[in-house]
Amino acid sequence: MADTLITPLNDSFLDFDVLGSVDPSTFEVTGVSHYAEMVREARRQRRLVDGGLTDWVIVRNRLSALGSRNKRLVGEGVAQLGKQLGFRAVNGFAERVVYREFFPRGLTALDEINEDTLGMRPTISHVTARDEVKALIDALHLPIDERAKRRVAARAEWLAASGTPLDTHDLFAD
Repeated sequence: MADTLITPLNDSFLDFDVLGSVDPSTFEVTGVSHYAEMVREARRQRRLVDGGLTDWVIVRNRLSALGSRNKRLVGEGVAQLGKQLGFRAVNGFAERVVYREFFPRGLTALDEINEDTLGMRPTISHVTARDEVKALIDALHLPIDERAKRRVAARAEWLAASGTPLDTHDLFAD
């Protein structure tokens, strides 16, 4: 089973610069940037140490609802680098005012949304935001089956006990 590294990326060339560089005239990817190199090396080291794989997911956020040249060009650059670096890209969250409305109240799109929690009746924007979050969770393909839940519980148990010294009776039988 692979671990997952999620890298959020606002849908702009300013943020794209941490992954790769582009030719300013043709917008072709011309190189790999510092963050992508760091992740590439960390994934390589992980394979060498324990044979483990890392599923690297780039989540494109602040997507415009309207099609634009910039959105298309950033998408093409991400797709090109994905083939080169071995990550997959998924669409994250659109630029929505509703996410800003949740924050001061300490809410997320997955919380129970009603007049009491929001201070107003929920709108279609609230429903759309919830659907968008659920779609992202589905696109990530996170291991949330029973086996994964047991693994998470085992890790938590190990972490809780990792600072505790072993009792000598655990090591030596009479």
